[in-house]
Amino acid sequence: SKDPRYFDFRAARRVPETHAWPGLHDHPVVDGSGAGGGPDAVPVVDMRDPCAAEAVALAAQDWGAFLLEGHGVPLELLARVEAAIAGMFALPASEKMRAVRRPGDSCGYGSPPISSFFSKCMWSEGYTFSPANLRSDLRKLWPKAGHDYRHFCAVMEEFHREMRALADKLLELFLVALGLTGEQVAAVESEQKIAETMTATMHLNWYPKCPDPKRALGLIAHTDSGFFTFVLQSLVPGLQLFRHGPDRRDSDRISLGYFLGPPAHVKVAPLREALAGTPAAYRAVTWPEYMGVRKKAFTTGASALK
Repeated sequence: SKDPRYFDFRAARRVPETHAWPGLHDHPVVDGSGAGGGPDAVPVVDMRDPCAAEAVALAAQDWGAFLLEGHGVPLELLARVEAAIAGMFALPASEKMRAVRRPGDSCGYGSPPISSFFSKCMWSEGYTFSPANLRSDLRKLWPKAGHDYRHFCAVMEEFHREMRALADKLLELFLVALGLTGEQVAAVESEQKIAETMTATMHLNWYPKCPDPKRALGLIAHTDSGFFTFVLQSLVPGLQLFRHGPDRRDSDRISLGYFLGPPAHVKVAPLREALAGTPAAYRAVTWPEYMGVRKKAFTTGASALK
């Protein structure tokens, strides 16, 4: 019998009221591809560039996001990751529902975790897992293991290794962007062990083709909370730092968010080396404390920082 929690996007011929978002187009939309190099051009950071730290500083200050080039993650691996994700979301509903995320769970299959804050549903499916527990997490989806399970796990483990190595390099770039010298970077890493203790989470997203994209929303506007989020996305446009070119009516879109954050009970505060004697603008908070504040901000529409 059909599971009432499952919405069959592939069979949808229209966007039902449960998935219709009013006021979606209240904001001006511009092309961020950088034609003419104007202020709306999304910043690009090339890790091979000797001035990459300078570019990171500007992008972080003005946008909080940038397109990363020269990252060294093999393109053929990224293609395999995308194919594996597409295959997973193409599984029958009954198989995906074995791994459904239950209230209070951080991992599993279902709507994006932030959807619980809203009355409307989003036009997407997601699967969240911890790379540290990847094989046990994914047994929910493939209880008998088998070839598909082993292949999926192997691809995701290879991707995780590449991303952790990339995160270490990017962390160093950010520390240099904050004005730290090479000696200070080494001292911070030795003392704080940020790279060593960062915890990773992977969230896979499938945005099915939509009969009426102007009424639906793949993922609500939000700010991520960790140190870094790396977003791997298919060539179908849709990530809105900018809204690009053709609409998504006839295309599925896939993305993967690779999130890195601090361990749960570590206090997060500015590095004293970066403060250079000036007082911190915000008090130190632990990760669970901040997530509680963020949840409240989501439900009230307030600013988490305020």
